[in-house]
Amino acid sequence: MSTTTAAPDATARTGRLRTGFRSLLDAAVTPLSVDDLLDHFAPLRTGAAAGLQGRIVSVHKETADAATLVIKPGKDWAGHIPGQYVRVGVDVDGVRLWRTYSLTHGPRRDGQISITVKAIPDGAVSQHLVREARAGQMIQLAQAEGDFVLTPPVAGRTHKLLLVTAGSGITPVIGMLRNLYSRNEASVEAARAAYDIVLVHSAMKRDEVIFGAELRAHAAAGRLRLVERHTDTDGLLTTADLETEVPDLAERTAYACGPAGLLDTLEAFYDERRLTLHTERFRPTVVDVDAEGGTLTFAGAAATTVETDGSVPILDAAESAGVLMPSGCRMGICMGCVLPMKSGAVRDLRTGELTVAVPGETHPDGVKIQTCISAAAGDCTLDH
Repeated sequence: MSTTTAAPDATARTGRLRTGFRSLLDAAVTPLSVDDLLDHFAPLRTGAAAGLQGRIVSVHKETADAATLVIKPGKDWAGHIPGQYVRVGVDVDGVRLWRTYSLTHGPRRDGQISITVKAIPDGAVSQHLVREARAGQMIQLAQAEGDFVLTPPVAGRTHKLLLVTAGSGITPVIGMLRNLYSRNEASVEAARAAYDIVLVHSAMKRDEVIFGAELRAHAAAGRLRLVERHTDTDGLLTTADLETEVPDLAERTAYACGPAGLLDTLEAFYDERRLTLHTERFRPTVVDVDAEGGTLTFAGAAATTVETDGSVPILDAAESAGVLMPSGCRMGICMGCVLPMKSGAVRDLRTGELTVAVPGETHPDGVKIQTCISAAAGDCTLDH
C-alpha cells in the first residue's frame, strides 16, 4: 500500500503564498492595512475589521425634536424581534459615544432597520442624530437585544393586550404594531383576529405625539383602540385614569414603556394587584443617596483623572471628560460597560449598595463594576 503527501504539501504551499501575498499588500499600503482599505470601500462586508456598521439611508422628521433614521446594516447583522433595541455608536467631536435605541420596525424585505430618536437637552448623541445625521453617514452597530417582545398568540384565541406608553416610549411598541399591520392584507386580518389591543399613549401636546398620524390610522381602521392623552390639557396619566379607560385591564397582558415616574407608578399598581407588567426602561431607576464623589483615575491606556460627584454615573462623568468608554444599554442590564476597579468605592445608583476594592485584599485584577449605574463614593482607580 502506498500513501502520498502531495496534497498536504500543496495546501501548505498555498497557505504560505497567501500569507506572503497578504504581507506584500500590507507593506504596499503602509501605514494602513488591507483590512483598512476593505473597510473603507466595503464597510458593510461580512467580517469587517471595524466591526458591525450601518449606513444611514434616510433621515426624516417625526416631530420638531424627533427623527427616524433608516439604516442599512452590515451583512453580519443577525436580525431582530420587534420590540428589541440596538446599541448605536456615533463619533461626536472626535469621541465615540454609544447609546441604545428601540428598533421601530419589524424585519423588512430590504434588510434595512430603523430607529426613532428624540433629541433631549444636552444629549450629545440624540442631538447629533436628530439635527446633524445625514444619508450616507456610517455608524457603529451592535446586535439587537432585549426581551420586551410580544408573546405569540395561541391559535384560535384572541390575545388581549394593553400597551401603555409615553413620549419616546412609543418606539418599541410601534415596531410591534408595524410588524403586525404593515404586511399583506391576509397577515393584517390574521393579526386583527389574533390580538385585541388597547394602546394608552401620553404626550405633552397633540403635535408632539411621535407617529401620531400612524397610530390614529390604526385606530380608525379598527386594528386597536387608542386612548390618546395630552398632558398640557389632560394632565399626567394616573392609575385611576387607566382603570377608567381600560376596565378589563386585569384580563390583558400589559406592556409599558416611558419615563421612570410613569413606570414606577405602574409597577407599584400592578404589584399591589399581583398582576404581571412587562416594562422597558431607557434609564435605570436612581435612588437618592448621600455620596461624596471623588477623583476617578483611569490607570490604563486612558491615563486620565476626572473629578465627579456622587450622583453622576462614572460612565457619564468619563465621557464628559473625553474618555472613550465601553458602554451598551446604559441601564445596568447588558454588562457592556463593565470595567475592573483596582481601588476605591462606588455606589450603585439604583440600590445605594457600596462596592469596595482594597489593594492586596480583593482580586489582583480588581473588582468588576458597571460604570453606567455606579457613581464614585470617594476616590477610585479603574483599569482602562
